[in-house]
Amino acid sequence: MCLGIPMKVVKIEDKTCPTTGRRVGTVEVGGVKKLVNLQLLKEVEVGDYVIVHAGFAIQKLDVEDAEERLKLLRQWGETLA
Repeated sequence: MCLGIPMKVVKIEDKTCPTTGRRVGTVEVGGVKKLVNLQLLKEVEVGDYVIVHAGFAIQKLDVEDAEERLKLLRQWGETLA
């Protein structure tokens, strides 16, 4: 099963990734930060929510949609605990 996680873009690097040469940024959810590849999304800014899968931002979300998805993921996690 694949799972894409809604995360908030908190920083977009001024430089490209040294290993891939691609545009990268830092995303965050629940205090967890991750460096991700932004090459698949052209119009992403700090403060935007994106779906992250396998280290790539693959879709931009509006705030309401991101919050609803995060709420559902939290509820799902609580039922599994």
